[in-house]
Amino acid sequence: MHSAQPNPGIVRPPPTHPAPGVGPVSKRLTLIAVCLGLFLAQTDTTAVNLALPATGRDLHGSLAGMQWVLDAYNLAFATLLLTGGTLGDRFGRRLLFRLGIGAFVVGSALCAVAPGLAVLIGGRALQGAGAACAIPQSLAILSVVFTEPAERDRAMAAWSAVTGIALAGGPLLGGVLVESTGWAAIFRLNLPVGAIALALSRAVEESAEGRPRRIDLAGQVLGAGFLAALTFAIVESGHTGWSSSPVLVAAAVAIAGFAAFGVAERRREPMLPLGLLRRGQLPVATVVALCMTFGAYGTLLLVSLTLQRHTTALLAGLALLPQPIMVIVGSPLAGRLASRYGPRPPMTAGMTLLAAGLLALALAGDQAPVPLLEVIFAVIGLGIGLTAGPVVGVAVSAVAPGRAGLAGGIANLARMFGVTLGVAVLGTVFAGAGFRAALLVGAAVEALGAAMAWRVQRVQRVQRRNAAATETAGVDELVSSSKTANATSPR
Repeated sequence: MHSAQPNPGIVRPPPTHPAPGVGPVSKRLTLIAVCLGLFLAQTDTTAVNLALPATGRDLHGSLAGMQWVLDAYNLAFATLLLTGGTLGDRFGRRLLFRLGIGAFVVGSALCAVAPGLAVLIGGRALQGAGAACAIPQSLAILSVVFTEPAERDRAMAAWSAVTGIALAGGPLLGGVLVESTGWAAIFRLNLPVGAIALALSRAVEESAEGRPRRIDLAGQVLGAGFLAALTFAIVESGHTGWSSSPVLVAAAVAIAGFAAFGVAERRREPMLPLGLLRRGQLPVATVVALCMTFGAYGTLLLVSLTLQRHTTALLAGLALLPQPIMVIVGSPLAGRLASRYGPRPPMTAGMTLLAAGLLALALAGDQAPVPLLEVIFAVIGLGIGLTAGPVVGVAVSAVAPGRAGLAGGIANLARMFGVTLGVAVLGTVFAGAGFRAALLVGAAVEALGAAMAWRVQRVQRVQRRNAAATETAGVDELVSSSKTANATSPR
């Protein structure tokens, strides 16, 4: 699993302004630089989950602190994701990619030397901000540099392969590093990889849109404030109660921020056009995407904390390995099923498998034998693989081609929102009611996602029926007009 652009299905961006005279060496260096930046963000997320118990012991952090270690990254990434793409369009994709990787490296250095939890959380937030700047540029850069369809397809395949490798290797790498040299090694590893990516990115050709969208500063600030206040209220409620003053104040700020964000986004050129979320397939895809990551990533937190009560970080990483492997297996299978039968079957099956996997894990408990856990994690991974690609495809196909990139960004924003809420909500339920209760909540949310996924084809059918009715009405009007013309024409 990964939180920085968790997207096994590739949405090919439209080519923008091709960079003239890009040689084969520069293209290869560009591809390597982009893939290294992607690898940084993808691997770090799952590896950090395996480091949470050791980090909590060394820095004397509570469960709430460990939730913030994850959600500081998730919040920064989610709130800056759409703005990151706009900044790249306006100021240059290479510039924003390099700034993002640089910020990620600096954040990693802060995490590696953190003397306490506050510095670690700050470093994680800086990592998330860097990923939000760099990752949206990756596909845009590849679309500019690789202008021929065949070479662009190969570049996108490499991009996807790196995602899969990072996805599968993250838990194992985290377990090895924690066991051998300690949790800080996860962040130290980012320093040389990031330095190489920065050095190679000098070969990337600069590009920007001729007429970029404006930066929605009000929407950015209000959206970030709403998400941060909501997350704080949920996390702290598990430790101080919903009636405590900090939680009540945070909840009030979240409500006010949400209302103000809705007003701000009604203006011209908003960061998040709310009209797109009122009808059609996009809101359905958004809910499914949120439900998918809510249960999957919230469960990863619980499992990472509980498994290491009975085993080592390395063995915990090995036990989790079937999950990312099955994501890689399920992704191409989902593509074939969606091509043949439409997106509804793989999405519904995937969300159902996720619900079943979380329910089985709740019944098995945190002391279940490792072979049973591996089977359950494989089921969860297959569910993610079957859902992740088609849900973005549904979102992108729900809008006009000119807004496909924005729709893909909204789907990814929903996924990141789901990650943030899943870690906050399931961690809070876990603190108050235990492992099984938290997983039952996650399973219920996944079941809701399955029900929403079942609506996808129905929405498509209604849209096709409306389109057919419109076409029929147009033909009838044409025939009627033809008859009238024939009747009134001179013979």
